[in-house]
Amino acid sequence: MGKLGIGVLGVGAMGRRHAENIRRLVPEARLIAVADVALEQARRVAAELEIEHGFSGLDEMLERKDIECVVIATPDKFHAEAIRAAAAAGKHILSEKPLALNLDDALSALDAVAKAGVYLQMGFMRRYDPGYASAMKRIEAGEIGEPVVFKSIGRDKDAPPISSYASKLNGMLFYNNTIHDFDLARWLMKDEVSEVQAYATVAIRPEIAKFGDIVAGVVNLKYGRGAIGNIESYVQAVYGYDVRTEIMGSKASILIGSLQQTPVTFLTDEGGTQRLADHFLSRFDDAYVAEMQDFAQSILKDRAPRVTGEDGLRALEMAVAAEKSYLQSAPCRVGAEGQHATGGRPGNRARES
Repeated sequence: MGKLGIGVLGVGAMGRRHAENIRRLVPEARLIAVADVALEQARRVAAELEIEHGFSGLDEMLERKDIECVVIATPDKFHAEAIRAAAAAGKHILSEKPLALNLDDALSALDAVAKAGVYLQMGFMRRYDPGYASAMKRIEAGEIGEPVVFKSIGRDKDAPPISSYASKLNGMLFYNNTIHDFDLARWLMKDEVSEVQAYATVAIRPEIAKFGDIVAGVVNLKYGRGAIGNIESYVQAVYGYDVRTEIMGSKASILIGSLQQTPVTFLTDEGGTQRLADHFLSRFDDAYVAEMQDFAQSILKDRAPRVTGEDGLRALEMAVAAEKSYLQSAPCRVGAEGQHATGGRPGNRARES
């Protein structure tokens, strides 16, 4: 079986990490090219990774017959457009989250993927983290019983500069940060969220309100089968990069993450087990490698990715509903019956991908 030819679009921190992983840690794949609107940066990364091609845009990469897949690591604003273009060129796709910044663009991107008959994997890398993967195995084995309460925390260490808000290249907090927790909320609970109610603040940084963004948000969840949940997101925790999740069930509770370097904690009536990241790239280092390895294996074996475009759409629906709930100060149903494709105004900065 030959190696999978891959090109990476966008070589900021996230795209560069993907390119490095493909080049050095994914034996099933071969990094053919990188592309970025900052051509010199693309050429510099290409040289450092010892590959021949550094392009200024997606079109040049799509012309290459030896590139079978494209990894999209651009700012959020350009994800849906790049997915449509890559699909039209017959390339398989791994796209960073979010799928899009509104539901119309998301549905258009998924339609293009379906028409082209290519695979699309969404970059919800937390599913590949050893702690989260271990927790999911216990949940699927029935060890916690029926899931009842979902709780998740996502806190970035450093406050983004005002220029990153002003650029309007990325979605507001619910789209750029909380989207990971929205995906976990569905995946770990094995149920769909039917309603959200969001609260948010700019109290410590009121100047970002004019860009349609927030400093912190809390989203309460209701599930279709009766469970409930809560997600907290915060962009300037200062003490470190802090991601923790807990699922409480009818028989036990399981915790993923800690203020130390994060394995999984399992609490039962017999006791528990246990073991500070400063950045998402270090915290989820193993997850990004596993994610890319799984993507390459899926494409080479002609099987659907484990994390699909549909997963991206469901998480986006939750983000849209959360933003609407915050703006209207009221609960909001999730999905087509709760809101149409009006949410997701471009708003801020590059954070975790």
